[in-house]
Amino acid sequence: MDLPDYIRTYDLDRAIAAWLLEDVGTGDVTTAATIPGSTRARAELTSKAPGTVAGLRVAEHVFHAVDESLQVQWETADGERVESGQFLGAITGSAAAILVAERLALNILQRMSGIATLTAAMVDACGTTGATILDTRKTAPGLRLLDKWAVLLGGGENHRIGLFDMIMVKDNHIAAAGGIAEAVGAADRWRREHNPDLEIELEARTLEEVRVGAALEAVDRLLLDNMVRIQGGRTDTTMLEQAIKIVAGRKSTEASGNVTIETVPAIAATGVNFISSGALTHSVQALDISLSVKLS
Repeated sequence: MDLPDYIRTYDLDRAIAAWLLEDVGTGDVTTAATIPGSTRARAELTSKAPGTVAGLRVAEHVFHAVDESLQVQWETADGERVESGQFLGAITGSAAAILVAERLALNILQRMSGIATLTAAMVDACGTTGATILDTRKTAPGLRLLDKWAVLLGGGENHRIGLFDMIMVKDNHIAAAGGIAEAVGAADRWRREHNPDLEIELEARTLEEVRVGAALEAVDRLLLDNMVRIQGGRTDTTMLEQAIKIVAGRKSTEASGNVTIETVPAIAATGVNFISSGALTHSVQALDISLSVKLS
């Protein structure tokens, strides 16, 4: 997969430089004390669990930021499914440089692969319903672009990147503006004047709010928030189904709240267009990936 539009090599390299400064500081004293500069090694990366690998391209940037002469050879690609014990690739060259880069490269690989793995599982759980899995802004500060890239690699799609690329009218905006019609009207006027290409999404928490929002021409998408209930271990989508009937195809719809790998099949089956999950990025279970160094 090509780099998404919001990733640029120079941004990535600048971020990696900052992360290396955080980790290495004035120098890796353990490596300096124990490994002669002339020592060469081969480091092998292995997945210790099944999943979807993501972050290989970023990890390669990390190794080259430490030492441009390191040779990186991948045996798989970002976005591919891997099995437990699968060999992912190898890095050869200066043993000291490999050890300096090791932790940062693994942190990125494990986090991005964990996000991609859960995303892929949710995409699979949607089956043939046509529902699209989306991420949210619930990302680790400073890692948003990598988190969202990992979602893409897992087969999901990105919601807005930040506060700048969609007008999303939520409960607090509605409260501060004096009501749904007032908030959406103000948003539409601002959009017409400043950026006509922006979509307006309106959060609705009740069926009455759904009725109001569905009738407003300026609204492009309705966020049907917390309309899924967990009752005695069963996923109750009754309210969500009622909301979708009210919308009747006039707007695209997005479900959020109580979205888990267990509830996704029932949510997708309602006919909702999008399913957004903060858990993809705010509750990451890293994919276990190891790096083993051998003298070469």
